[in-house]
Amino acid sequence: MKLSRGMSWFLLAFGVWSWVIWPNFLRNIWKDPRSWDAGPTAFFTVHLLLVVASLAFGTVIGVLGVRGVRAGRSR
Repeated sequence: MKLSRGMSWFLLAFGVWSWVIWPNFLRNIWKDPRSWDAGPTAFFTVHLLLVVASLAFGTVIGVLGVRGVRAGRSR
């Protein structure tokens, strides 16, 4: 499958965006009083899983974007 240059850059930007947004979101959830009650609450656990999944997807999408950009340069 071939990606256009614009789509490759979009995927790369999405991957970077994920790594900018989600760690900050996790810091905010960590500080939220609903996250802790003698240990992590369900609120915290659900949001932690959301962050982990989003970072995983963002990483995969960003890698696809990098590969597309590199392939476009070598043509």
